[in-house]
Amino acid sequence: MTSSATLDLSLELLRQPSVTPIDHNCQNIMANRLAQVGFNIEHMRFEDVDNLWARRGTQDPVFCFAGHTDVVPTGDLQAWQSAPFQPEIRDGTLYGRGAADMKTALAAMVIATERFVKKHPDHKGSIAYLITSDEEGPSINGTVKVIETLEARQEKITWCLVGEPSSTQQLGDIIKNGRRGSLNGVLTVKGKQGHVAYPHLARNPIHLAAAAIYELSETVWDKGNEYFPATTFQISNIHAGTGATNVVPGTVEVTFNFRYSTELSADQLKQRVTELLDRHGLEYDIVWTLSGLPFLTPVGELVNAAKNAIHQVTGVTAELSTSGGTSDGRFIAPTGAQVLELGVLNASIHQINEHVNVADLEPLAEIYEEILVQLLA
Repeated sequence: MTSSATLDLSLELLRQPSVTPIDHNCQNIMANRLAQVGFNIEHMRFEDVDNLWARRGTQDPVFCFAGHTDVVPTGDLQAWQSAPFQPEIRDGTLYGRGAADMKTALAAMVIATERFVKKHPDHKGSIAYLITSDEEGPSINGTVKVIETLEARQEKITWCLVGEPSSTQQLGDIIKNGRRGSLNGVLTVKGKQGHVAYPHLARNPIHLAAAAIYELSETVWDKGNEYFPATTFQISNIHAGTGATNVVPGTVEVTFNFRYSTELSADQLKQRVTELLDRHGLEYDIVWTLSGLPFLTPVGELVNAAKNAIHQVTGVTAELSTSGGTSDGRFIAPTGAQVLELGVLNASIHQINEHVNVADLEPLAEIYEEILVQLLA
């Protein structure tokens, strides 16, 4: 296997056991290299989370690489074919926790930046990095706090490329130019506990809630639009009962999630749910948690630069998509930045034996460099 600059840096990052929210030494590794090519380095630690803001240049426009050094836990170590933090290459495939999500993309960003700066030392605008160790965790003290700091000093990002693994079948086939919003609800329907043999003396909250739950699951909330699929409602947990077979429970708790498009707001969804529950005559409490607003970057400078770069490097014509979960792009887009996600294949993320094709690493760095060329050269 021929070594490459992107592979070498990937291996160095993958050897860091940076399980969220621990960065270990990843951000220092990146910062040291960026400092050598003229970046001003700021380490921003909030509570137990390390964040890096690095910037080269003082002028607009600002192109920002964004991503995370933290990874999800390894799971059963015995199930891994090789130690998750001792990366191995087998048959052209690089294995290790974070190989796909998203340390190889971080390496490609740094290598692309080093090469671009060497060729274009007097580039237009600024290049920046926003790196956190809190993306796989609660996402409270990471990107959102850095953005708050930048906003407070009126430091704006023009274009942001998040290195999340976006590709599906081959490198560059999918660009995520937006994400659906995520709204969680915990619904508690109240009844009256009693003996199952005396149902007239009890009120079974499961029975009371059943029709409303069915209607929620069958409701068409919207039809989506040009960029977004239709809003979905999914129940993830239902809890009721004492564990005994002869007790009617007093309450039932239903945990659910909306992944919603830009056709609806969180407030509209809340209103429609409460109207439905009220119509069914239920006594209930509901606690809402908004995990992220939907965001969309329409076709423009950033999307076109990415599509052109992908086609130039790989010959692939990229498609735009807003599918999948949330990312830290949801904290950056509300500032007015154009945001997209572009990285390696996502088939193995969060899995045992997470992996990436070694042959995709240098082309990814080339794509990132070409995007810089198109926007800042």
